[in-house]
Amino acid sequence: MKVGFIGLGQMGSGMAANLVRAGHSVTVFNRSREKTKPLVDLGATAAAEIAEACGGEVVISMLADDHAVENVAYGEGGIVASLAAGALHVSCSTIGVAQSRHLARAHAVAGQRYVAAPVFGRPEAAAAAKLFIMAAGGRDDLDTCMPLLDAMGQRVFVMSDQPEAANLVKLSGNFLIAAVIESLGEAMALVAKGGVDRHAYLEMLTSTLFGAPVYRTYGGFIADHKHEPAGFAAPLGLKDIRLALAAGEELRVPMPVASLLRDRFLTLLAHGGDHLDWSAIGQLAGKDAGSKS
Repeated sequence: MKVGFIGLGQMGSGMAANLVRAGHSVTVFNRSREKTKPLVDLGATAAAEIAEACGGEVVISMLADDHAVENVAYGEGGIVASLAAGALHVSCSTIGVAQSRHLARAHAVAGQRYVAAPVFGRPEAAAAAKLFIMAAGGRDDLDTCMPLLDAMGQRVFVMSDQPEAANLVKLSGNFLIAAVIESLGEAMALVAKGGVDRHAYLEMLTSTLFGAPVYRTYGGFIADHKHEPAGFAAPLGLKDIRLALAAGEELRVPMPVASLLRDRFLTLLAHGGDHLDWSAIGQLAGKDAGSKS
């Protein structure tokens, strides 16, 4: 399939590489041109402008936030202006429900198609084609892009025929991950101050009732105090919690734990944690408890 890929950050670069390896004809665009070189070496074509990545049947975007999506999707030379009628935009970005709804409307007005397909998984999962993909959109549109999604992930979950539903599911999941990080941090701070080794505690947790990958991965980061390099930077964590809260406000769903998490991320950033992985909020409880390690 002839496909464009826009956004070659830590996630997008691995996802685009897997499309090339799967035999698709991939044209890549990134505002920092140097990030296209590894993909070109693999067999992709580099685009100098967004429009050049929009000449195929499908264009996939993987961007940091709503602002980045707005800059790429709208206006002269953007995705909406450049895609042919009937072509499909698959947005894998974690964006707000309102932004996803706006994208769907803009593409419909232009006679184009749109699927939201945000992903669960860190950069290493993206590189290994082990992402879990939440997809939503029209049945025919999903059928069109399914070979591409299958090439990038280990499983695709179809959530709805309304694209914004996939974004709502993704935001709810990131809220749950952040809640696990915070609760792990508090639990580890408690037992560590009582003299229990963090690693022994984590081994007990993950060998009994808490064997899920989220506990293993983030529990390991907290026990090891390993939050650099950031696989998912703390400001993005704050962004996603704010978007979850905005969705809750629109739907009139109180989310008191999400409000707490927003404040925890603000505390981390206020103390210079912008460069850290979002798992670093798991260290705040230990600091609050006066722990030195």
